[in-house]
Amino acid sequence: MSDSVQPIPAEVARRIRIVILDVDGVMTDGGVYLGATESGEPVELKRFDIQDGLGIRLLKEAGIIVSIVTGRESHAVRLRGAELDLDEVHQDKKAAKLRIVTEMLERNGMDWTEAAFVGDDLPDLPILRRVGLPAVVGNATPDARACASWRATKEGGRGAVREFAEALLTARGEWAERVEAYVSDREAGL
Repeated sequence: MSDSVQPIPAEVARRIRIVILDVDGVMTDGGVYLGATESGEPVELKRFDIQDGLGIRLLKEAGIIVSIVTGRESHAVRLRGAELDLDEVHQDKKAAKLRIVTEMLERNGMDWTEAAFVGDDLPDLPILRRVGLPAVVGNATPDARACASWRATKEGGRGAVREFAEALLTARGEWAERVEAYVSDREAGL
């Protein structure tokens, strides 16, 4: 594969009704900052990319459901999910992502061909092997890459989600429209 962004086939992109994101290694660089308050309360911090957040917003404004399914529990993920007004945020220590996504699709009346998933590592393989649009970040593991039909050039936590959002909306013929709507809202002070 080249270092340029691969186009997503338009017929695949138009079928997508839900985008599901892993967190660690996709929405973040995979690093976790651990510490504690003076009283001993554990603190976990994660770094999220602002451009990824705007890409997620544009997907939502295009009518696409955006959700998180991750194998770690973190207050930082709950905060980021709320900040982005994500449709669903699932954190499961056992990384039972397949069950969670299956139930999510059933609840929303969707099948696997209508779902896209952005992952990076082994816990993501069961989902990447089933969705209609399996995508990975630029620094995904070889096993995850082997399952993907689309691969970002950017690394997780460094704009890969934004790159995916732009590729998906471009393939649907909606990127320019979403950008102009965003700019118009800013000009109007909304």
